[in-house]
Amino acid sequence: MTSTSIRLYDTLTQQKRPFVPLEPGRVRMYACGPTVYHHLHIGNFRSFIVFDTLARFLRREGFEVQLVQNFTDVDDKMIQRAQELGVSLPELAERFIAQYRQDAAALGMEQPYGSPRATEHVPQIINHIEGLLSAGSAYVLDGDVYFRVASFADYGKLSHQSPDERLAGARIEVDRRKEDPADFVLWKSSRPGEPSWASPWGPGRPGWHIECSAMAHCYLGDTVDIHAGGSDLIFPHHENEIAQSEGLLHKPLARYWMHVAMLTMDGAKMSKSQGNIVPLSELRQQYRPQAIRLFLLSAHYRTPLAFRDELVAASDAALDRIENCLVRLEHLQPHAARDARGDQSYLERLERAEREFGAALADDLNTAQAQAVLFDVVREANATLDVDTAQVVIERTRTFLTEGLGTMGITLDRGEQQLGAEVDRLIADREHARQQKDYAQADRIRDELKSRGIVLEDTPQGVRWRRG
Repeated sequence: MTSTSIRLYDTLTQQKRPFVPLEPGRVRMYACGPTVYHHLHIGNFRSFIVFDTLARFLRREGFEVQLVQNFTDVDDKMIQRAQELGVSLPELAERFIAQYRQDAAALGMEQPYGSPRATEHVPQIINHIEGLLSAGSAYVLDGDVYFRVASFADYGKLSHQSPDERLAGARIEVDRRKEDPADFVLWKSSRPGEPSWASPWGPGRPGWHIECSAMAHCYLGDTVDIHAGGSDLIFPHHENEIAQSEGLLHKPLARYWMHVAMLTMDGAKMSKSQGNIVPLSELRQQYRPQAIRLFLLSAHYRTPLAFRDELVAASDAALDRIENCLVRLEHLQPHAARDARGDQSYLERLERAEREFGAALADDLNTAQAQAVLFDVVREANATLDVDTAQVVIERTRTFLTEGLGTMGITLDRGEQQLGAEVDRLIADREHARQQKDYAQADRIRDELKSRGIVLEDTPQGVRWRRG
């Protein structure tokens, strides 16, 4: 597979398009990150995991990927939360950024190229606003600065909504002073007790939308290859980003717009305002992080995904099946045959699976189909491979499964390998006991392993074990 076969769905054009970055071999990608005022829930992490996986896949295809994911560390929610907790805004941000990074590391997310914070880029934000004012695309009202939506003829091109639909769906700030109800704030004048920064229009703080425009430009230039986020950001956030960026620079803000559908619970979007969230820190106490990640990638990213405990448990069980298969293959390999001539049919099926796995991810990052390919290979390997299989075939199967999981950001615990060595030792002790006709000791070892979730299978080729 070559990189030219990759196709991504673009929200702007509403179609899959061949992926061609602005600069050959290099991908500039901006993914909107969290507002760090509370513990993040599993719904928040769906989009983060999807774009971490996309970055991994693009790197596998030979691209240099510069993924920037920001932190919004000043806004109304953060100010209110800091006041409720009696802490400063920086203290609040540090607390939840640290929690986010802990959760992200547990889920196997790679460190992005950049993790900018809004409060660290106030000068760049002010420069951007000054440019919009000079161009006549913004205006000042008593220390506030608003973007003049009428100045941008293409407003609405991302969300594909009529003006009436946009007004009905937006969180319009009621301000009779505005020239148009659709105009949105770029700079908010400060209120007593709120954090503020000096500006040409008086003390205040950035509006939400302008933060991402300024930080994307600062880290990645005038045009990014991929701008990404949850589907709830299409309007107004990303629509406003387009207006204020393209209104100033007169260049496309992004070549591709990608959006992840919502995680739902009981039929509703999972969100703090709905009160139906599952904090990731709590879910990690019940399930392995790798299983949570597998669950979040179990449906195509543009399809809403329902959260239910039994679905996460199913992903956990699926991960067990893959781990059991890999452990079994590891145990088979030293005793396997040398000649692969009898394994040609299996190798052809494995080669087809390798192509199908890559093709699934190249087709708009279809992780659900890619997972299905991995599970098919696990079933085939369990049914087909034994001590008569050539070592090279076993190794190639192990490599495909391990690298396939790795492309989706799932690595198996080192503890599983350590467990394998310990189980091998106990199996050898059991075999020695049986040879010495000490069947009581052999049964005790079997029972000990069973109590730890290890099931032994006596076969003509020797003893196999699996997680039960």
